Amino acid sequence: SDRTIIMLHGSGGDETTLASLASTIAPDATLIGVRGRVVQDGVKRWYKRISPTQFDQDDIRKEAAAFVEFLKEMAAKQKLDLSKVTFLGYSNGANLIAALAQLHPGLVRRAVLLRPMPVLADTARVDLSQTRVLTIAGENDRLYFPFADDLEALLEGCGAAVDARVVAAGHGIGDEDA
Repeated sequence: SDRTIIMLHGSGGDETTLASLASTIAPDATLIGVRGRVVQDGVKRWYKRISPTQFDQDDIRKEAAAFVEFLKEMAAKQKLDLSKVTFLGYSNGANLIAALAQLHPGLVRRAVLLRPMPVLADTARVDLSQTRVLTIAGENDRLYFPFADDLEALLEGCGAAVDARVVAAGHGIGDEDA
């Protein structure tokens, strides 16, 4: 099909982490798994963290910019229209996708964010009116669930169409996410 999903893992995962879920959701889609290039305390990530809910703001921006350059090069080589891609991210990967949407408006048009939270401390209000986002929070996720409404409000405040769902789960992903 012409459907493409770009998958961004959570902390400690890799480019294969979301493949099973993505193929369940869209069995005919082309799946592109990408590995975060930051390794912190032996854990693969998309950007450095200071604590479980505080993140290195400069590193988020630096890694987001590097990821955008990677996407542009990959899209040109693969003849891929990024405006038609669905970004699927889990935890740290979902948070990078949300940051990409804010830092590079127009890049992320469709996204599925599993267990996300807002990570940027200061961002300008941008136009996300062409962006559709599905967020899936785990009601038993003690770490990120308290921030689910904040991310929804942030994205909607920028004009994104947000479908915010809550599943009976913790921070881990499972069948209920499909």
